[in-house]
Amino acid sequence: MRVKKVKIGIKSLQDVLNDTKEAMKKLERGEKVKSEKGLYFESIKGFRKAITPKRIELLHVIKEKQPKSLQELARLSGRDIKSIVTDISILEELGLVDMKRKRAGRKESMPIVDYNKINLEIAV
Repeated sequence: MRVKKVKIGIKSLQDVLNDTKEAMKKLERGEKVKSEKGLYFESIKGFRKAITPKRIELLHVIKEKQPKSLQELARLSGRDIKSIVTDISILEELGLVDMKRKRAGRKESMPIVDYNKINLEIAV
């Protein structure tokens, strides 16, 4: 299994703008700019709103049990399908869950978590 680290950080809007400005200056001078992948929130409050304990629990269930559908994930987690669909949509948008879409028969989607850790960085 492939190990993928998801970098999560807290950055103010001003920090993001400053980073962008510095990258643009480097590009103008013809220097290479190192691409940094990550998921950044403006505050701890924003992070907590997006990454809730229930969503972290879903990530763990997906990683350990490898459900074949969202219905199976709902059954394994003991939660209703509507809340599962909402949480998975948010986790997918954040890049924390990949969805493998099935075409045959009923349209089903299989959630995939192919990493072992989430690292949180907080700039001070």
